[in-house]
Amino acid sequence: MTTPAPARRSLTAIVLAAGKGTRMRSDLPKVLHRLAGRSMLGHVLAAVQAAGAARIAVVAEPGRDDVAREIAALAPGAAIYPQVERLGTAHAVLAARAILSQGDDGEGDDGEGDDGEGDDVIVAFGDTPLITGETLSRLRAPLAEGAAVVVLAFETEAPAGYGRVLTEGARVVAIREEKDASEAERAVRLCNAGLMALSGDHALALLERIGNDNAAGEYYLPDAVALAVGDGLSVAVVPVTEAEAQGVNDRVQLGVAEAAIQARLRRSAQLGGATLVAPETVFLSHDTILGRDVLVEPNVVFDTGVRVDDGCVVHAFSHLKDVRLEAGASVGPFARLRGGAVLEAGASIGNFVELKNARLGPGAKAAHLTYLGDAEVGARANVGAGTITCNYDGVSKHRTTIGAGAFIGSNSALVAPVAIGEGAFVASGSVITDDVPDGALAVARGRQATKPGWAEWKRAALQAEKVARAGKP
Repeated sequence: MTTPAPARRSLTAIVLAAGKGTRMRSDLPKVLHRLAGRSMLGHVLAAVQAAGAARIAVVAEPGRDDVAREIAALAPGAAIYPQVERLGTAHAVLAARAILSQGDDGEGDDGEGDDGEGDDVIVAFGDTPLITGETLSRLRAPLAEGAAVVVLAFETEAPAGYGRVLTEGARVVAIREEKDASEAERAVRLCNAGLMALSGDHALALLERIGNDNAAGEYYLPDAVALAVGDGLSVAVVPVTEAEAQGVNDRVQLGVAEAAIQARLRRSAQLGGATLVAPETVFLSHDTILGRDVLVEPNVVFDTGVRVDDGCVVHAFSHLKDVRLEAGASVGPFARLRGGAVLEAGASIGNFVELKNARLGPGAKAAHLTYLGDAEVGARANVGAGTITCNYDGVSKHRTTIGAGAFIGSNSALVAPVAIGEGAFVASGSVITDDVPDGALAVARGRQATKPGWAEWKRAALQAEKVARAGKP
């Protein structure tokens, strides 16, 4: 008779995010420093959500409203627990004791019918932003096979500074912090990545027994391993690369992590069908979406909120934030799009054009040296060089509408609120303050006056003045 596999339990994630991060030399909490447009804490919260966490607890420094706002925005159901004293990682996890006491039904211990079983538990860190949901799922997996504790670990040629994972044969027996390790233990190259999974059957009991009999006088989470082994419980180890497990403690490490996450994002974009001409010069955000057959030239920055549909071209030295490019649109070079800008299918903007909260209809174009803010540009309209929408009156923003097929001559200023009708023409150099009907021509400039011979006369007069000044005593 086959023994049925244990039922899959819910997952609780505890993310440790306390600490000022003094080595960052910043007023901003360490976990709020950003990588690829998202805070380090945000990356970790995304990873635990991707791993299927039904409940999330974040242990944070008390009184940090900025951290609380970030958690509320990215994981609205997460509970926040303050860590008033920082006495080690196990002490930090126990700050979230209340969530550890909850069973699979999400209710606290009522003293009746409690069989001691609770959620699987993953402990993650707010300053390890490269960890993925896939790795956290692998970390959790041995719990379903009966492990009480699962350790994430990596092999390295330079183990100094890391806790060592000690084994006897295939068995994990302990994790030793370097300052407490013997010379032989310090030679071990299997290192603790810090993250851990614990069975709900044993998590709270193990954590509560961890003591502080060590060189630092702290309560170490890794000591749960030796306690579990002493109780005859199974301990498993799951491998991870050193790069994915790296923590960030200063700006140098932040830069290393940024480079790593950019490499990951570029590879994903390329495998998804986008061509990056010089990948190392293209910077992506965590939420950048590039479609198939998208061409990205060198030195392009995709800030947050950008979606580029199939067949678009983004030319060199362009910067995009909160933008949608529909199929076949073209941008740049040297263009800036922001604030909800949209280019519909086949629309194009060229060099030194800026769009803010503006929509260009299918086939519309603004080829160069133009600012379109708070504007709606109809299909196949042409906006000439040097045109601007004057959208701000010093107090409020106003909208400009340009109809389908309209032609805006170079060096024109459209003073919003104003509407240019379908098929209308605006003469070059015009300042348009009134609506222009469909099919009309609007001219708003002084008439040209030509004075034959004036230039020769003027030069002679100026020369005479110069000679007169030079002859004065």
